[in-house]
Amino acid sequence: MTVKIVQRDDLGVVVVELIGELDLDSAPMLRAVLSDLLDRGRFRIVVDAGELRFCDSVGLSALLLSHRACAAQGGFLRLARVGELLANLLGMVGLSEVLTCYDSVAGAAAGDPGRRSVLPVRHRLH
Repeated sequence: MTVKIVQRDDLGVVVVELIGELDLDSAPMLRAVLSDLLDRGRFRIVVDAGELRFCDSVGLSALLLSHRACAAQGGFLRLARVGELLANLLGMVGLSEVLTCYDSVAGAAAGDPGRRSVLPVRHRLH
């Protein structure tokens, strides 16, 4: 996985772009990046998941823990450009209302409810 950090002063956030697969092997790197941002007082973070091809429960845990740390400091960690795989995972584990998803980085930065992503509906097998 590749992680790119972009300071977006125009939006008042730090954008963390994820490219590739967020899993057991790459989650420690993401945790370290997010922890460093938090240590530097960056509590308004948008994770751009537009190029994320895979995420497992360990990767999801890294995002959730950072979200909680940001919220404890009056900030946020929001997701932007979430693909179907991550959206389904968030829905499956009941975190779609905790880790909010937006259609764009700008929408996530603003927390604009009108720009929230419509997550796919999971169909139950009968």
